[in-house]
Amino acid sequence: MEPLYQQTHKQVHEIQSHMGRLETADKQSLHLVEKEIQASIDQVFSRLERLEILSSKEPPNKKQNAKLRVDQLKYDAQHLQTALRNFQHRRYAREQQERQREELLSRTFTTNGTQKKILDIANMLGLSNTVMRLIEKRAFQDKYLMIGGMLLTCVVMFLVVQYLT
Repeated sequence: MEPLYQQTHKQVHEIQSHMGRLETADKQSLHLVEKEIQASIDQVFSRLERLEILSSKEPPNKKQNAKLRVDQLKYDAQHLQTALRNFQHRRYAREQQERQREELLSRTFTTNGTQKKILDIANMLGLSNTVMRLIEKRAFQDKYLMIGGMLLTCVVMFLVVQYLT
């Protein structure tokens, strides 16, 4: 059992050192590094299964210690598996954000173009630029008139409440 334990323990430490390569790897070799790490983790789990069987066959005075060591290795391997999944999830989210950003940057958002289209449609309907400007000015004035009316209503309601109480 001891040689298999030592090999597995050594492999866990090698995987931990390879995890550092994930952060510095370029995009082309990143998938290869991930696959190597995943294959190593899978190999560690298969060795851990054999170690569990072997630890159960240990003499009673060594059994608990052997089982504890195997459990610690299993915990370390699970931690490495989770760390790899988290890294893959972050990478996937980052790639998706980059794709969305590129998609948004490829679109052209122009309010002038939209306003020009509206003016073209209005011209087709027979409205002149002057009438369109008057409509825009009226909408601007209506906004302030609505805000003023809301404020006046609030003041009147406040005064009524003050008078009645």
